[in-house]
Amino acid sequence: MNEYDARDILVASEVIADAQTVQTCLDRLGRDISGVLHDRFPLVLPVMGGAIVFAGQLLPRLDFPLEFDYLHVTRYRGKTQGGAIEWRVLPGKSVSGRSVLVLDDILDEGETLYAIRQKLQEMGAARIYTAVLADKAIEKSKPVKADFVGLTVPNRYVFGCGMDAYGLWRNLPEIRALQAE
Repeated sequence: MNEYDARDILVASEVIADAQTVQTCLDRLGRDISGVLHDRFPLVLPVMGGAIVFAGQLLPRLDFPLEFDYLHVTRYRGKTQGGAIEWRVLPGKSVSGRSVLVLDDILDEGETLYAIRQKLQEMGAARIYTAVLADKAIEKSKPVKADFVGLTVPNRYVFGCGMDAYGLWRNLPEIRALQAE
């Protein structure tokens, strides 16, 4: 993949949520999460690498004290189809007895977020909250639902705002979709 291929991907995609829509949903998520977690002193764990953009924009909108760490688990590895769960990094801070807020870029089929919830429960988290920037509208049921959802996107491969297309374009301020194949 080169710069020209990357630009071709962008040109051949369409905007699903423009930058202003994304910012408005981040404002709402900040208010909603603050309303629930303001007195819980949670450990906030973004899922690397997609949720880093989401976390970077959401954290300044949370008006309560929190601790920050991260975890890294993946199913995609630069592809558009998910594979087996691969744990790369577990939180460095103890989750035992804590309220934990997991931030992820997208709730697709739910397998990754479900595995994260299971792992954090095994590690002793007292309460696990989940927030996603986007929830993909798919036809089958998911093993987990997010507690806080920014927006719902169609059942297409989306990218931008931390989500990637073939490892590219996480830096876009809007959410775009690849053309259907």
